[in-house]
Amino acid sequence: MRPDLDVVASLVPAGARVLDLGCGDGALLEELMRRGNDVLGIEISDDGVLSCMARGVPVLQEDIDQGLGDLADDAFDVVIMSLTLQAVRNPALILREMHRVAGRGIVSFPNFGHWRLRAQLAAKGRMPVSPLLPYAWHETPNIRLCSITDFEALAHAEGFRVERRILLDEGGSPRGGGVAGRAPNLLAAGVVYLLGR
Repeated sequence: MRPDLDVVASLVPAGARVLDLGCGDGALLEELMRRGNDVLGIEISDDGVLSCMARGVPVLQEDIDQGLGDLADDAFDVVIMSLTLQAVRNPALILREMHRVAGRGIVSFPNFGHWRLRAQLAAKGRMPVSPLLPYAWHETPNIRLCSITDFEALAHAEGFRVERRILLDEGGSPRGGGVAGRAPNLLAAGVVYLLGR
């Protein structure tokens, strides 16, 4: 799995009912199933759905931008949205829906406030590319660019409480607090949040 998915998996309690929004190929859910969790993925792409099915991961093919109206309140213990937030049209709606269907949410995303991205844009005048953002501007699925500061303001406005914040380096691995912990919006390439009500 990607290094950031190891971080996400470590935040999921054993035996939890887990929903993964934008679950991709289902690698994370397969690992969580192996650990004894009851899982369900939602994925829009045909390739992702087929990969999930090949892994034996339960999956629904739906567009999360339409909301999660088919899911009951508190149907899950944890909702995950890993490297998906920046690709949805209405992040506030998705956060509200996460809040409705589970007591906890895990969200990870690349930090568009990272100093290397700022420097690339300033120096070259072109949209930055990095290990966490590997696409050219005209090919990217990323339509909502946000920083750590932006996300925390939105999460608070949507009624979430930040229980944990794990900063990531450019490879998606956790980085110690140190200097990055004092200036995360500038120094962390990505982040994983554990959110509670």
